[in-house]
Amino acid sequence: MNNKITIAIDGFSSTGKSTIAKLIAKKYNFIYVDTGAMYRAVALFAMQNNLIANDFMDQTNLIKKLKEITLSFQFNRKLGFAEMFLNKVNVEKEIRTLEVSQFVSKIATISEVRKKLVSEQQEMGKQGGIVMDGRDIGTVVFPNAHLKLFMTASADKRATRRYKELIAIGDNVSFKDILFNVQERDRIDSTREDSPLVRADDAIEFDNSDMGITEQFDEICAIIDRIIL
Repeated sequence: MNNKITIAIDGFSSTGKSTIAKLIAKKYNFIYVDTGAMYRAVALFAMQNNLIANDFMDQTNLIKKLKEITLSFQFNRKLGFAEMFLNKVNVEKEIRTLEVSQFVSKIATISEVRKKLVSEQQEMGKQGGIVMDGRDIGTVVFPNAHLKLFMTASADKRATRRYKELIAIGDNVSFKDILFNVQERDRIDSTREDSPLVRADDAIEFDNSDMGITEQFDEICAIIDRIIL
């Protein structure tokens, strides 16, 4: 088995998908792609161009403007991971705000957006040696991935994690708002018509409500080692 395998990690928001994916990429010298960052960047673009707000979304004009969106990842050696660039501007900090989080699932329901980003993601993964996390990686982007993981946890635990992350970087947020956002994103992601969030039949499920990162990482690495050895 070529050790440059493809690993697909799907699951609900704030289940630590990106954290685990980054650790895997570092250990095995794989390319890491945060597909959620790509959808967040499109959501930010829509916000910047007044195409989305709490009470409306101008889907028609957003679709027309998709050709104006260029997304790329650039590795930051100091941070140890790749940051998201939107039209050559570093937007890594901006896309992580609660405001963007409120819109990202709505943006992800647009089939034209998904088609554009899935095509780019598949191109990134052609050579293997990649770990990618998102909502439809194992079902749509890489249905033939060598390893598929599905991460889940209780909404309360996930909201608590997200709340602590945002407070730590100085955001003024309330736990109630975070919990609502988590639950609403779950609803939208799981019920959208195009590529809903579902566990692939051959995915290994990890309920990490009561699991630490180290425990998860060790279990997943043991699985990867069995595949590549």
